[in-house]
Formats: sequence, C-alpha cells, structure tokens
Amino acid sequence: MTSIPTFVVGFGAAVVLGLSGTASAGEVEVLHYWTSGSEAKATASLKASLQAKGHTWRDFAVAGGAGDAAMTVLKSRVVSGNATSAAQIKGPSIQEWAREGVLASIDDVAKAEQWDSLLPKVVSDAMKYKGSYVAVPVNVHRINWLWINPAFFQKANAKVPTNWDEFFVAAEALKKAGVTPLAHGGQSWQDFTTFDIVALGLGGPEFYRKAFIERGPASLASPTMEKTLETFRRLKAYTDRGANGRDWNLATAMVIKGEAGMQLMGDWAKGEFQAAGKVAG
Repeated sequence: MTSIPTFVVGFGAAVVLGLSGTASAGEVEVLHYWTSGSEAKATASLKASLQAKGHTWRDFAVAGGAGDAAMTVLKSRVVSGNATSAAQIKGPSIQEWAREGVLASIDDVAKAEQWDSLLPKVVSDAMKYKGSYVAVPVNVHRINWLWINPAFFQKANAKVPTNWDEFFVAAEALKKAGVTPLAHGGQSWQDFTTFDIVALGLGGPEFYRKAFIERGPASLASPTMEKTLETFRRLKAYTDRGANGRDWNLATAMVIKGEAGMQLMGDWAKGEFQAAGKVAG
C-alpha cells in the first residue's frame, strides 16, 4: 500500500460578497458556520478587520460543520428577497450561486489589491464567474490529515502509521491498551471525507481523479475500489458507540482530552489543538 499522500482537494470555504440583500450603511450581515472554538477565533479576526475600517459586522452563525444547515437558511433568505450581505460558501457552490444571478462583482476591490498577481490561478478561477470576481478566498484546506495523541501511542507501544496496513496495526494496539483508537463523528460529510482519505491513501491522486472526477467505469469497478470499500468498512470497529451524529470538533476534543488515540480530519482541526494550548509534537 502507498502512504497516506498529501493532496489538496478543495477550497474549504469562501466568503461571498454582494448577495442582493439590503443592509444599512456600513453594516454587513454575515451568514457563516464557523462555530467551533477555533473557528470562532477566525471569525473574530475577520470581524475585527471589518470594524477597523469603520463598518459593523452583524453575525448570523448557523452551526453545522459541513454548512448544510447554513445553506438551507441562505436559500430561504435569497428566495424571500432578504439575503444576507455576505455568506460563507464552499468553492463549487460559488459558481452555482453566480449562475442564479445573486452575486455581485467585486472586481474593483480585486483590481485595487492585485488579486490576479497574488493568487494562484486555481484559486482565483474558483473565485470568479465569467471572468469577474464574485468571492473572496478565506481558506484553502487539505482533508487527509491524521491527528494523534502521542501519550496513547507510547502507552500502547504503537508506531505512528504511514500507510493503511500500519494504521490498523496501531489501531489494534490502542484497542488492546483500552483506548478508543479512532475519534469520529458519524455525520455524512465526515463519513465522505474519511472515505476520500482512504481512497487517496490506497489509490493515490491518479486513481482518485479517474474514479471520482472523471468517473471512469474501470476505476470504479477496480480491485483498488474494492479494497477502498473494505478498508473504509474496517474503520467502524475502531470507533466508539457515541460516534453517530457527533460534530467534528467534539471528535477532535476526544484526542485533545485523552479520550481517543487518533482522528482522520482536515487541517482545520489544527485550530482546535491550538485553542486548547496543545503544541505539535
């Protein structure tokens, strides 16, 4: 098996400006789903930046790590003609909202701040619709990180895994030591993210692209896909009974608090560790 690779799969979120709602002069209503401890700190930083320019941030936070609930609220507000001034929207959805004609061009800001020369093309293209900027990139994420509690690995005399064979050896050692091996939140987006991580780790970027982007029949029906499904199914045995419905940051807290040995989660989990005063290594 190949090692779990480093692979950028998407633009976590973007703040989209100019939705056709009304706002009082200098006031910006912002719909977002950054509600965990570390996310709240990130939101506070954006808020402070806006307020430093003399404007008012009116917060409209809708909890839910994947943003599904927030998008439901946003759709309702747009349909009713009362859209928020700004909203946090994931990369591909920016184009969908732009096609509906509810996003405003912010080319004047982008030109003044030279975004085209500062941003990688893959990022700027995601922020544009028909050549015009309609969104601001606020974060770029990599999903396939393995977070661990070193104390538990020492207790179980386990090796930090670099591939899936080693992962299950470590998980079994943690389980025998009386530790929940894998902290997980049984929400659909977390399950899908974990499946992505397994597919990348087993098949690598080329297999992932052919199977899930090009949707090639040969890749979808390949032995690698079968192995991916089998490996994904094996993970369940190393999670705890309370996993179903758990938010991602609560799963991260299990590793932080010494309630679990590992978590498969994107790089945004780093903020939770930092907010808890943990130091890498």
